[in-house]
Amino acid sequence: MRVLGIVARRLAYAAALILAVIVLNFLLVHLAPGDPAEVIAGEMGGTTQEILAEIRHAYGLDKPLHEQLFIYLGRILRGDLGQSFYYNLPVADLILGRLGATLLLVVAALVWSVVIGTFLGVIAARRPDSPFSHFITILSLVGYAAPVFWTGIVLVIIFAWLIPIFPIAGMADAGIEGGGLAKAFDIARHLFLPAFTLGIIYLAQYSRLARASMLEVLGADYIRTARAKGLSERVVVGKHALRNAILPIITIAGLQFGGLISGAVLVETVFSWPGLGTLALDAILGRDYPTILGILFLSAVMVIIANILTDLCYRLADPRIDTGGR
Repeated sequence: MRVLGIVARRLAYAAALILAVIVLNFLLVHLAPGDPAEVIAGEMGGTTQEILAEIRHAYGLDKPLHEQLFIYLGRILRGDLGQSFYYNLPVADLILGRLGATLLLVVAALVWSVVIGTFLGVIAARRPDSPFSHFITILSLVGYAAPVFWTGIVLVIIFAWLIPIFPIAGMADAGIEGGGLAKAFDIARHLFLPAFTLGIIYLAQYSRLARASMLEVLGADYIRTARAKGLSERVVVGKHALRNAILPIITIAGLQFGGLISGAVLVETVFSWPGLGTLALDAILGRDYPTILGILFLSAVMVIIANILTDLCYRLADPRIDTGGR
């Protein structure tokens, strides 16, 4: 029951935050330079004032900004994200058609970077003055400093020219034959480079964070006591030290979920991954307000959900922590 109370309070905070995000996004998008009516008219081949006026009236762009905001809020409450200016399709359908690809990319990048980064950090912490520990430090600095789009371009050059092992574009081959296992393997091959590119910068952070956290925990009194009792090093590190050292990693992973989504825009563009990133880029270039707002709304919801799950994971990792706000 206490966990349900915590979730209820988090959901109440989330509702207020989502409302503020919706209003802020709407104002920022509509106050940005550019007129979607001109873009739509340009696609139609004519930009006379009469055509522009008809387009603005058809999409409600001729109404005052505050009236457009109230109309949009009413649609959101009904679960309607509006109609895309650029694609002339419901925004919800467009997003749902791309959401699976983006979630697959983001979750894969997050999982491998957290698992491998924590593993490398734990190994480095056990021998802090070893060459391997120094190698992890250098790897972390290089991985954190390299821009994600630069890493993606370098990988495209390597695996398209020098070592053509992995596909560099798309999510699956069009003519793939076989059952579900063959399709899953094909998607995994296409996923490897984008997920590696998106996760490499976070691998550097998690490895450094895990190393610093483990060094602090391994110097605690209860760890010395556990070793004095004759417990094996595997039990001391895996059961006692890692459980406490992993708490900062859980926090950072939850907070960086939104960063992964924003980074996916660049990665999906480099590798032509058919997710929300490429949809967002097309919407921005086409001044497609409803699609941009729909993607921003969904991203905010996903980040808030990730933060709520982070709180719950905190409680599961260490029941002594009171996530109820007291």
